Amino acid sequence: MTMTSVRIERRKDGVASVMMARPKVFNAFDESMILELDVAFKTLEDDPHVRVIILAGEGKHFSAGADLQWMQRASEADAEWNVQDARKFAAMLGRIEQCKKPTIARVQGAALGGGVGLACVCDITIASEDATFAVSEVKFGILPSVIGPYLTNAVGKRQAKRLALTTERISAATALTIGLVQDAVPAANLDAAVERTVESLLIGAPEAQREVKTLFAQLNVAQVTPEVRELTAQTIARVRGTKEAKEGFAAFISKRPPNWITKK
Repeated sequence: MTMTSVRIERRKDGVASVMMARPKVFNAFDESMILELDVAFKTLEDDPHVRVIILAGEGKHFSAGADLQWMQRASEADAEWNVQDARKFAAMLGRIEQCKKPTIARVQGAALGGGVGLACVCDITIASEDATFAVSEVKFGILPSVIGPYLTNAVGKRQAKRLALTTERISAATALTIGLVQDAVPAANLDAAVERTVESLLIGAPEAQREVKTLFAQLNVAQVTPEVRELTAQTIARVRGTKEAKEGFAAFISKRPPNWITKK
C-alpha cells in the first residue's frame, strides 16, 4: 500500500525504522496513520532480514496522540462506528506490543495521550532529557482506555491512575523514575543512545530474543505458581536443544562470534 503518514527505512545490518511522518500536527494519529503503523509493523515482523525495529517521530515531537479532528469525528459518529474504530487502534497497539522482534521507541519533544501508549508498547523506550509525557485524555472528556493496560504494565496501577486522573505533564527524569522510559539522555545524544541499544540487541540471538518475548508475555508480576515454574522449565528445556543454542555455546567455547552477528 502507498503510505502517506508513515515512512519505513531499512538498514543493511537488519535494523528498520518506522517513522511517523506528520510533523505539522506533531505526529498526531488518525485512522490513516493507525492503519499504516499496523501494516508497517506487520511487514517488518514478517521480513526475515529485519532484526530490530525503531519507532520514531519526525520533527520536534514524538507524537501528540490522537488527532483532534479524528476525535471530533468519533464524537459525532454512531456507536458501531466507534467500536470498529477503537478496535483498529487497539489492534495496532497490540501488533507493536506483540511484535516478535525487539522494538525501540525513540522519543523527543512531547509524547501525549496515545503517544504515551506508543512508548509503552515498545520493548525499550529511550527519551531525550527535554522530552515530556502526559496522559491527557480526561481533559477532552474521554479516558485512556485502549492504552490503559499498556500504561499499567509499564508503570504500575497507582502511577497509571495518577497520570490518567491528573493529566500532569511529567519530565523525562520522572518518566525514568517510574519506569515509563528506560533511559533519558541529552537531546544531542539521543541517536547515539538508541544506536548503543541497537548494537546490544544485534549481539543477541534472534530466535532466543523471540523466545524471551513469547515467554515474558505469559508472565505477570505475581506469585510464582507451580504452573509458571513448569512453563519456564519446559521453555528452557526446549530451547537448549535448538540449532541456535548449539551455535551460541560452540561460538563461546571457540571464542568466535556466533553466526547471527553480521560482520561489518
